Amino acid sequence: MTTKHPAGLPYIIGNEAAERFSYYGMKSILVVFMTTYLLGRSGAPEVMSTSDAVFWYHIFGMGNYLVPVVGAVLADTVLGKYRTIIILSVVYCLGHLTLALDATRVGLAVGLTLIAIGSGGIKPCVSAHLGDQYTQGATRKISEGYSLFYIAINIGAFLSTILTPWLLERFGAHVAFALPGILMAIATVVFWKGRSLYVVQPPTPWRSYISSLREPARRTDLLRILSLFVVLSVFWALFDQTGSSWVLQAEKMDRSIALPLGGRWELLASQVQALNPILILIFVPLCSWGIYPYLFRKGLLSVRGKVLTGLLLSAISFVIVGVTQQRIGAGESPSILWQVLAYGVLTAAEVVVSITTLELAYTSAPSMSRSLVTSFYLLSVSLGNVITAVVSGPMSPLVGGPEAPLFFFVFSVLSLGAGIPVWLILGRMRTIVPT
Repeated sequence: MTTKHPAGLPYIIGNEAAERFSYYGMKSILVVFMTTYLLGRSGAPEVMSTSDAVFWYHIFGMGNYLVPVVGAVLADTVLGKYRTIIILSVVYCLGHLTLALDATRVGLAVGLTLIAIGSGGIKPCVSAHLGDQYTQGATRKISEGYSLFYIAINIGAFLSTILTPWLLERFGAHVAFALPGILMAIATVVFWKGRSLYVVQPPTPWRSYISSLREPARRTDLLRILSLFVVLSVFWALFDQTGSSWVLQAEKMDRSIALPLGGRWELLASQVQALNPILILIFVPLCSWGIYPYLFRKGLLSVRGKVLTGLLLSAISFVIVGVTQQRIGAGESPSILWQVLAYGVLTAAEVVVSITTLELAYTSAPSMSRSLVTSFYLLSVSLGNVITAVVSGPMSPLVGGPEAPLFFFVFSVLSLGAGIPVWLILGRMRTIVPT
């Protein structure tokens, strides 16, 4: 059993940190941009309502996590993971460039479409390419590798969600969108620099690829994994609202924080999202090298237990923001510390759901279709954004939209309800899910 991580890992980790900076930096200011800075074709201000902004934010999220299916098939059967990542990264850069140059609705539509194609297309390839670097039997190391990968994601996310909203406030949309574009260009170069060190899996001929998916046992396994990820779309329906409905709620809260040496710091509403990556950087090492090994020694660690715990925690977090919204509706201005508490609970849920299922997507997949199975994991994020878009759009007359407490309580109930099918599905996946 190997005791070292692969030589190409630093380039993959560096690429991921810079790419996630670009993505989350752009995403952190998207709702504020649409409701405050957006221009019409004539160049005059033409901003969106809060409900429309939440709707289109999650439509973009849906597209961004739907494209991975196409990127995965392209990588598995035609180009291979490495070439797919390089080509689509260029498309990704062009999307950022469009947003930086054009603040109109047309520029927004074109830029987000290119980013969805580029970002979405490389997502399943990057995480599957990471797994390809490890030899068989390196179970402990691959788990550590995915934890380091997740830490890199959140270092990039933290830095970008602090800096990009400040740039938008201070210098405007052109500068704020330009920085994520620069970081995406850096991410592409870093990934290219490691090309000689990677283990590169060649694409599988289309006929062999399809034949493998048609094997009865394999088809059953894939359907069960897909059904699990479809159910877990409910979790992502909750989680991705930290960039939409939670930002809108934060705008109506007391965001001043007392500093240790005196004085107060006024947070921007978009900057509150930086709590998530900060907490990730605390929780991931704590779980991976502390809590999980302890529970494993006690025989209490299981995939099913992790995922169900995550769904419960996400439901609790939305009860907290729902109660907070009730207080806002009464004319109060509650402290942002209520959202801090909700972020803590939701981030704990993310750690036990997201990393667990991301690793599961790779380890449970046949070698020739790992990008495809990873795209199933990402498809659940896409479906989650569809759920949120429907509830905040067509169903808003029933639940009151993101300005009503019922909106948040509905999602809390959905998360609890998802626990039942998750329990049943994982019980039937014992042959391919590690206990």
